[in-house]
Amino acid sequence: MEKEQLTRKLAVILHADVVGSTALVRQDETLAHQRIQQVFKLFSRTIAQHSGTAHEIRGDALVAEFAKASDAVAASTQFQAANSEVNRGLSDGIRPEIRIGIAMGEVVVADNTVTGEGVVLAQRLEQLADAGGICIQGAAYETVPKRLPYRFENLGEQQLKGFDEPVRIYRIRTGHEDSAEKPEVDLPAVESIAEGAYKPSIAVLPFNNMSSDPEQEFFSDGITEDIITELSRIPDLLVIARNSTFVYKGRAVDIKQVGKDLGVRYVLEGSVRKAGSRLRVTAQLIDSTTGQHVWAERYDREQEDVFAVQDEIMRQVVVALDVQLLSGRQSQFWSDGTRDLRAWQLFRSARGLFSHYRAEDHHEVIRLLQQALEIDPEYSAAWGLLSGGYFHMEEHAGYPAEMRAEYARLSRDCVSRALACNPSNADAWSMMAIHHLSANEFDQAVEKARKSIEIAPNHSINLAMSAIVLNKCGQSNLAMERIKKAIRLCPVTPAWFLHALGQVSRALGDTQNTIGAYRELIARDPDSQEGHIGLAEILGESGRIDEAIAAAAEVMRINPDFSIREYTGNLAYRDPGQIARIAEGLRNAGLPD
Repeated sequence: MEKEQLTRKLAVILHADVVGSTALVRQDETLAHQRIQQVFKLFSRTIAQHSGTAHEIRGDALVAEFAKASDAVAASTQFQAANSEVNRGLSDGIRPEIRIGIAMGEVVVADNTVTGEGVVLAQRLEQLADAGGICIQGAAYETVPKRLPYRFENLGEQQLKGFDEPVRIYRIRTGHEDSAEKPEVDLPAVESIAEGAYKPSIAVLPFNNMSSDPEQEFFSDGITEDIITELSRIPDLLVIARNSTFVYKGRAVDIKQVGKDLGVRYVLEGSVRKAGSRLRVTAQLIDSTTGQHVWAERYDREQEDVFAVQDEIMRQVVVALDVQLLSGRQSQFWSDGTRDLRAWQLFRSARGLFSHYRAEDHHEVIRLLQQALEIDPEYSAAWGLLSGGYFHMEEHAGYPAEMRAEYARLSRDCVSRALACNPSNADAWSMMAIHHLSANEFDQAVEKARKSIEIAPNHSINLAMSAIVLNKCGQSNLAMERIKKAIRLCPVTPAWFLHALGQVSRALGDTQNTIGAYRELIARDPDSQEGHIGLAEILGESGRIDEAIAAAAEVMRINPDFSIREYTGNLAYRDPGQIARIAEGLRNAGLPD
């Protein structure tokens, strides 16, 4: 027991890995191994200079321990700058680049190895870093003295594999990466307020929880997300998506800077406090160009009146911005919602799990939604999300074929029920479009996607789903408009938006943007099977065979049972030639039929 206590401790852990080591080895195995070892020797010396200990170097990865996060940051930034300089002096293509993750957690040190949750977390952070980049856990970042000359970029809270709670992550800007070669992808730029002035624009920041009670945190987030969802239905209002505004959660922000970062004229912020059955909500609408309040209000109500408060905030924003509501929306903002607080809370819990897209959460999502619908059988939004839950289970390859077919039927039944409860449920129309696409019912898919955007023209997720549908139905130009608008509305872009952008760019013959989109996707999610498949296909199609083979190797690493026949057999395109073209590109990359 005493020995175990002596070896366990809280430490700052650094995990480093070589980017694309397999591709380097394919060029020249002996030289690649020599270069990688030289890189880690350089890094180990730098770690020692900053009071760190390199515990373990195995293959193409290194683990080190520090007492202070500032020392780990100093060692990492110094090394990345030095390694970048070394690589610039090499004339061949064997230039090892390193990704680094820094985390603080409990570890066990024994026999010059270090294990524990802190090591796993550092590895997950490293996988999110760019080539030549560094990512650091929020808790470790907080211990770095602000006087030190480092630049940090907040990437927001992200769900990491193997961790139940989201982790706030920061990227460390080292300076040298600004001149490094990056994937070239044409992502829509955030417009200046003047450029976007043709319509009012707004960002809804996460309402502050005025208590440390986790349940109240959940409650305040739910209010924020519902307001964003409903504002996105207004055609004359540009509304930034939740993924982007929640980056600011828990931070003291400069409203003027938020306006510049997100390209919006107005910012809505507020707070929520619960005391027993009483609820206090404050809200204020601010002009980001001046920092002046346009409107502010405080609501003291019973907890069950939360929906009335949401309605009132919506009305005040609409009046203040002088925007035109969709016909029929004036009298009922929350028509696809519920007026039962218990059902709403169950729905919020399910939606939080659903957003992580983890297979292990599927059954819990279904259970929570079924409970909500037992309370309120006419809860359209719950029926729609239940459809999405079953759809994800249908898509999961781990279930038997007959079970997946049953999940598909249940998903279709639920989305039909959602629309029966409320024909204005935009999410349900979007899901219906996906079902028609899967059934090769292309005209119906286009019509349902159109209906979804007609109801909620500024809903970024439905815009991205519409882009996927339109592209596969032969309307790629309109699909490009949709995906660009989705990205504009969500500047902190979800990885799967990049997949959609890659698909549309490929259909339009823009090879460079296709490659850039998939490389950016892989940089954000190194284990994205779709990202590596898309990259292998476009590289194989364009004759860049060595790069295509490297991408194909990543596909087989992630899914050793991958076959072109099975993959293309699940694709739905109006033009069969598109599927044949994809298959040919994958064959050129060396993937098995």
